[in-house]
Amino acid sequence: MSQASASIAREEIAQFSSHADDWWNPEGKFKPLHKLNPVRIAYVRDHICRHKKLNLEGKKPLKGLKILDIGCGGGLMTEPLARLGGDVTGLDASEVTIEIARQHAQSVGLKINYQIASAEMLVERPQRYDVVTALEVVEHVADIKSFLGAISELLKPDGLLIMSTLNRTTKSFFLGIVAAEYVLNWLPRGTHQWNKFMRPSRLVHNLAELGINTHDITGLVFNPWCNEFQLSKEDFDVNYLLSATKR
Repeated sequence: MSQASASIAREEIAQFSSHADDWWNPEGKFKPLHKLNPVRIAYVRDHICRHKKLNLEGKKPLKGLKILDIGCGGGLMTEPLARLGGDVTGLDASEVTIEIARQHAQSVGLKINYQIASAEMLVERPQRYDVVTALEVVEHVADIKSFLGAISELLKPDGLLIMSTLNRTTKSFFLGIVAAEYVLNWLPRGTHQWNKFMRPSRLVHNLAELGINTHDITGLVFNPWCNEFQLSKEDFDVNYLLSATKR
């Protein structure tokens, strides 16, 4: 595998591509992402505005910011970021998924720059970004060091990185894989591999070695009584969000 595609796990891309038509179906194969999205959007928006000292109440608070969403899938995060005024690039290695994203953006009148590429391939181009998001992506890449290294290169100095992934705990195995894939059937079986889950401490350490300082870790917890995900400052056992800045 070439350095330009070191982080791409071909089998993972193939699996997501096989379900591409379901990206915008809230009751389909990507139902958990649709449930996650409201709280993810709020976290990303708030941390960008706080870091960049932007008016959160403005109609398009992210106007003028160049934002890269790595592993964008069908555009569940790129479209909200574009609506908030961001100059958004969506990156995914799946050609069929990017085509779904392009078609949906066009159907709702949004201008988003979608690219079929890996993060490493994008490094070879001159553009650098104020904000990079990589949400529910880390647990699907083949080479984590290559992937994080590319992110570091793609961020401008003082650029903001926002990530979300699954913790590597016994609880995440039972809830993130056994329950989500085999009991509740929220995800296709085989979507996740527990050995690719990352503890926050490891992710923070790997980012620090690249000159990216973590300043927030927040848990994502599913509340069955409300049937929604909520942010938590205490429970990081399954899902968590991370915000960091490049020195």
